[in-house]
Amino acid sequence: MAALSLLWHNKHIMLLHQKNQRVRAILGAAFALTLAFGGGLALGSSGFQVAGAETESALPPEGTDFGPLYKAWRLLEEHFASATSSAAVSEEERVWGAIKGVARSYGDDYTVFFPPEEKELFESAVRGDFEGVGMEIGIRDEILTVIAPLKGTPADQAGIKSGDRILEIDGESTAGITTDAAVQKIRGERGTSVTFTISRDSGTPFEVSVVRDTIALPTLDTELRGDGVFVIRLYGFNALAPQRFRNAIREFVDSGTDKLVIDLRGNPGGFLEVAVELASWFLPLGKTIVSEDYSDASQDSVHRSYGYDVFTDQLKLVILIDQGSASASEIFAGALSQHGKATLIGETSFGKGSVQQVFPVTENTSLKITVARWLTPDGTSISQNGITPDIEVEVTEEDIETGRDPQLERAVQFLITGK
Repeated sequence: MAALSLLWHNKHIMLLHQKNQRVRAILGAAFALTLAFGGGLALGSSGFQVAGAETESALPPEGTDFGPLYKAWRLLEEHFASATSSAAVSEEERVWGAIKGVARSYGDDYTVFFPPEEKELFESAVRGDFEGVGMEIGIRDEILTVIAPLKGTPADQAGIKSGDRILEIDGESTAGITTDAAVQKIRGERGTSVTFTISRDSGTPFEVSVVRDTIALPTLDTELRGDGVFVIRLYGFNALAPQRFRNAIREFVDSGTDKLVIDLRGNPGGFLEVAVELASWFLPLGKTIVSEDYSDASQDSVHRSYGYDVFTDQLKLVILIDQGSASASEIFAGALSQHGKATLIGETSFGKGSVQQVFPVTENTSLKITVARWLTPDGTSISQNGITPDIEVEVTEEDIETGRDPQLERAVQFLITGK
C-alpha cells in the first residue's frame, strides 16, 4: 500500500487573489498566458505580482543624457511623411512608444509596457475572462514558439503541438515580435478564425486555421490502468487544482496500488502557491520547493513544503515532462526529483522560471518587469536550463500518427521492473 500514513488535511487552500495583497502567479512562457491562451492569460511560466501605486515622484537617473531622445523626437515631428493623412501619431502614442523601446532594450521578452488597450487585455487575461485559441506561447531562440496547447481547446483540436514555431499570424511575420504583441493578434471574438504559418521539426512550413472559442482551463483526470499503474494527468496549476489533486490522491490510495504516474506533459504552469501546495503532499515539512533569486539579494525568498508528506517510501512515482512542461510544472517536477521522491521521464522541459511584477505607470498604463528568477532546490536556474529528465524518451511523428505513447510506456516499464 503506497500511503500507509496518508493523512487527510482539512487545510484551507490559500486564496490566490486577495484584495490589497500581493498576487503571485507563475505564468508560463511568458506571463505567457499572457501567452496566448489565444490570448489567454498565460498562467504559466513566470511568477506574477501586482505592485501598489508608486508614491514617490519619478526622476530620471542622475547623469542620463536625454538629448538624443529629444532630438529624435523633434526630427520625427519635423520630417516624417505619413503614408495616409490619417496616420498622424499623437504625442501620447509617442510617449508610449518611447517607454516600449526602453523596456525592450533590456532584452527580456517578459519585461513589457502596456499602453491603455493592452493593459485592459492583460488584466482581462488575469481575470480569466478571455476568448482565444487555448495555447501558451513564448520566445525560444528568438522565434515565437508554442509551449503547449491546452487539452481540448481549439489549438489542441487543430493539431498544434508543443515546440511548433509560429512564423506568421494571419500572414504577418512574427520576426521580432514579443509574446504580448502576439497575444493581441491571436486573441479575438469567439467564432472568428486566426491562421498560423507553422514550422515543425525543420519541415516545410504549413498553415493551420483555428477558430477561436471561450477558453475553459482544464485541470486533471485520472486512470487506473490494467497493469496496476495509476495515472494523474495534470493540465494546469490553476485555483481548482489543489482540491482536485487531493481527490485524485485519495482515489490513488483507494486503488490499492503503489505505482503512480503524474503526467505534466504540455502543462504550461499556473500559480506558484498551487505548485507548493501539490508538492507538499510528497515532501516533509520545511523542504525547499523553489527559491526566488532577485537582483537585490535581500529580497530573495524560499518557498518550503507545508509538510503533508503523506506517503511512505513504498511509493513508486514517475513524473512525465516534455518541452511543453513549463513554470509551475518545472517547479513541481524539479522539487520532487531533487528530493529523491520521483523519477523524471520524457524530454527536457521548456525552461520558464521568472517572476514578473506589474507596476502602474499612469492611471491607465502599466509596466510588467522581470524582477526575479526561479531556482530549484539545488540552485539550478529553471529559465536557463529547464528540467532534464532522468530517463530521456522522445516521441516521433510516427508515434503520434499511430497513437503510441513511448514515454508513458517507459514510465510503466520503470514502475513495474524498477529499471
